[in-house]
Amino acid sequence: MEESNGQTTDRYAADGYEAMYRADWYGPGGMMEPGRPGPVDRGQQLKEARRHFSKLGIMFLVGTLVIYAVQLLAMGGVSILRPQWMRDVNISLLVSLMPMYLIGMPILILLVRTIPAEKPQRRPIKAGQFLAAVIMCFGFVYITNFLGNILTTIIGILKGGTVQNELVEMTGSISLWAIALYMVICAPVMEEYIFRKLIVDRVIRYGQGTAVLLSGLMFGLFHGNLNQFVYAFVLGVFLAYLYVKTGNLKITIAIHMMINFMGGLVSSALMRMVDLEYLRLSAEMDMAALMEYVSEHAAGLLAYGAFLVFVLGSMVAGFVIFIVCLAKKKIGFQKGSVALLQGERFRTVFWNPGMVFYCIFWIGMIVYQLLM
Repeated sequence: MEESNGQTTDRYAADGYEAMYRADWYGPGGMMEPGRPGPVDRGQQLKEARRHFSKLGIMFLVGTLVIYAVQLLAMGGVSILRPQWMRDVNISLLVSLMPMYLIGMPILILLVRTIPAEKPQRRPIKAGQFLAAVIMCFGFVYITNFLGNILTTIIGILKGGTVQNELVEMTGSISLWAIALYMVICAPVMEEYIFRKLIVDRVIRYGQGTAVLLSGLMFGLFHGNLNQFVYAFVLGVFLAYLYVKTGNLKITIAIHMMINFMGGLVSSALMRMVDLEYLRLSAEMDMAALMEYVSEHAAGLLAYGAFLVFVLGSMVAGFVIFIVCLAKKKIGFQKGSVALLQGERFRTVFWNPGMVFYCIFWIGMIVYQLLM
């Protein structure tokens, strides 16, 4: 990285990055010069990078196991001492999630903070840019959620059953205040700090693209089921991109809250207003009952219809804005202070004990959920 007119510039951002890098490493003509680091130093640098990523994976895996442990202990203790509490879905969810947010995740944060970090440069974002980011984010989430549902439906058909959508089942059974507390407030704050700030700050030295991809992948896997993995991965990638470009975690928290507010609270409230009973009545061709139902639930049906228009509009508008940004070359990644050349990235970032075990654990959880 170099300084030019007070601005930090990337020496390797232009085309021909690899040739420039090798020239810097070996000197003009590809020959080593006195005083320049040699191949042994480069190998040592890659080993240190692998250890860095491995430690990151290990700390996240240990933190994950701590989260599961405190949840199981809390639920087991309450089941023994106050079994009647576990029959209330809102209380049982409280018993499950509060240990995670108050004990498990803070321990995970402390573990990850032992790894050296560097913050992305802070840059302002204009109101128009923020609005475009929000629209694209909604569009990406709805498109990938739709694709994820198609994928799990196909898997359900192949296995001769259905794949449980744990999020839909949970939001359909708990109260709206619980959805607001856990999904709209707690989850965005904790998840953005853990999966955006903690990961990106510790990976950005190896390039913005690497930080964005790893943040999205680890975030998606952490959800532990295929339904959520598909859209959570894309959401994580998009929010990580915003964080590396702005250095402002408040922006990603705000957008995450909007996504969960619409996808969790609003959609659940509308489903309870409509109850989708009209589909059964339509299938039975009971027109009299259908007309009565529509007249009694007109407000809910109109609100649900407006929500569907919002979803479809977000998908189209988000896709169009994304294509325009690509065409105008407004989306790009800067190289990091520690360069990983093509062919080095995968084995450095993922092919190490910590990341391998983290991925195996969560992929196993996803496969188990599919087979249930």
